[in-house]
Amino acid sequence: MSNRKVDDKEGMYGTMVQTMAADEEIGAGPNPKTLRLKATAVDTADEKPRSLWADAWDIMRHRPLFWIAAVLIFIFIVMAIAPQLFTSVDPRHCVLANARKPPSADAFFGYDLQGCDIFSRTIHGARSSILVGVLTAAGAAILGSFLGTIAGYLGGWVDIVLSRLADIFFAIPLLLGGIIIMYSIPTDPDSPYALVIFKVVFALSILGWPNIFRLMRSSVLQVKPAEYVQAARALGGRTMHIVGSHIVPNSMAPVIVVSTIDLGSYIATEATLSFLGIGLQAPAVSWGIAISEASKLGFIRQAPHMLLFPALFLCLTVLSFIMLGEVVRDALDPKLR
Repeated sequence: MSNRKVDDKEGMYGTMVQTMAADEEIGAGPNPKTLRLKATAVDTADEKPRSLWADAWDIMRHRPLFWIAAVLIFIFIVMAIAPQLFTSVDPRHCVLANARKPPSADAFFGYDLQGCDIFSRTIHGARSSILVGVLTAAGAAILGSFLGTIAGYLGGWVDIVLSRLADIFFAIPLLLGGIIIMYSIPTDPDSPYALVIFKVVFALSILGWPNIFRLMRSSVLQVKPAEYVQAARALGGRTMHIVGSHIVPNSMAPVIVVSTIDLGSYIATEATLSFLGIGLQAPAVSWGIAISEASKLGFIRQAPHMLLFPALFLCLTVLSFIMLGEVVRDALDPKLR
């Protein structure tokens, strides 16, 4: 392929020189065809190879769905980092006299069962839900990628043992396994906020890594026989250098795509666990807790706003991450371009 490109460039330059020489013999200046040919030759010579991520970015930035998902995710992340930018009301400040009051100018989303401002609790609830989703996706991606790389690169009995271990965890449904783990390590209402978050992240990460493991293992098996990997090994490259510089960077694309999609699923699972009363618990503020309180018998009809707004924010967040993952997948997969 490279010899053909060199021959094409040499032929292009030769044609340009002959055309300019012919123009000089007849005393004429360079014609437009010669100038275009020269510009094309210069652009071809200066052209640099594009990476997979550069091509993917060009595809994504022309997709309206990407910008819609990116804007929504950016808003929710700002909510989680700096909720005071959206409201100055303390989410734990409750006035029982305002219980179940509908939306008004004083409270845009109304009040909940305890007389707390639903708008403030919805804004502050983004931190817990998104934090659990991001940490769980990161934990599952790190653990699954690490074990998948070891299994794919070493092979043999190591691959067999890790694959069978992954199959055992993969057979356990995420929600059911989360319920079992959270019941096994119950949360004390007086436990620190970070500890409560860690328990939920641990329960979901320990069940989410097999999916990433399978993807990473298959990617490593595809990259391992590549010529550049064999060349690095022939030049005396160390195993850690080959794996870290050549195999892992070229195997991470499907992991990033699936982790982005799974992040939305983890947020929804955390909300479900909190709804069942075994995930995050008060005094923590999360969308799952708000939905659980609003779903009690009789409150949906009497005060539907208590359920509507937390559920709406939860659905938009999950949908945003899933849409982003779909766009990234379409951009990185050459079969879908």
